[in-house]
Amino acid sequence: MTNAVPQPRPVLQPRPWLGPLMVLGGGIALGFAPIGLRLGLHELGPQAIAFWRYLFAVPMLLILVLAVDRRLPATPNIAVFLAALFFTLDMALWHWALTMTSVSNATFIVNLGNVLVGLAAWAFLKERPGLNWALAAGLAILGAAALSLGGDGTHPGALRGDLFALAAAVFVSFYMLFSKLARRTLGGLEAMFWLSVFETALAFFMVLFSGEDFMPKTPTGFLAPLALAIVVQVAGQGLIISGLGSTDTAVAGILVLAQPVVAAAISWSLFKEPLTTIQAAGAAAILVAVWLAQQKQRTRPLPAA
Repeated sequence: MTNAVPQPRPVLQPRPWLGPLMVLGGGIALGFAPIGLRLGLHELGPQAIAFWRYLFAVPMLLILVLAVDRRLPATPNIAVFLAALFFTLDMALWHWALTMTSVSNATFIVNLGNVLVGLAAWAFLKERPGLNWALAAGLAILGAAALSLGGDGTHPGALRGDLFALAAAVFVSFYMLFSKLARRTLGGLEAMFWLSVFETALAFFMVLFSGEDFMPKTPTGFLAPLALAIVVQVAGQGLIISGLGSTDTAVAGILVLAQPVVAAAISWSLFKEPLTTIQAAGAAAILVAVWLAQQKQRTRPLPAA
């Protein structure tokens, strides 16, 4: 009689598509950010909206950490603080840009930072982007440039708003880079919790610096930042930060570019900012870039020994 040899448990294979899918979903959710901002400007200033968005997200994220991880958030690292710093600066400049230029212009220009993050990841994280990323990045830049050139010029401060958005693009690339570093010792929900905590504190000083009122004119003024906290901060940013743990930083930067396409489509009907032919072509180029960035490089199989 022989003893049966216990069979090893099958090892669950990681799903390589899950991380990029989460980043793409987060980018789509982020497309509602400029819409919520525009709808809330009659009650609050742009920096105050950002402050309440972060603050409302903190208890939601803490509850999620306790429910999912069943423990308190781990100690934050320096990378998550730097990510919060660059994100707060990015959002401050972008919110100002949205009050000066069109939603589509501000959103497309600031998302150039998501293309630049591929070069930053190559330099600092040694994540060498492939040929697909280079082609996708080129298409994304052309698409953003096409949309910017297609502006109708109806916004009096459009040029200054575009410059603000361009500066925000630089900060967003550093935000993505340090968020990737923060995920090395923190889970996705933990990273988002600490990001929101630090962003709330930093945004508090941004409101003081700008001279805006903290409180809205009526209680309904809290609705826009509350919606932004749920849809953009918790769902959108949470999906991106979680997906970054298993997605190349360069690829993630391209996938997040789904955001300006969503924003431009909604603002077309909501704010009467129609896309011209050249802007529509730019949006199409962005969508092709998003698809191309997800494609794996094909390699020749090695000859059999």
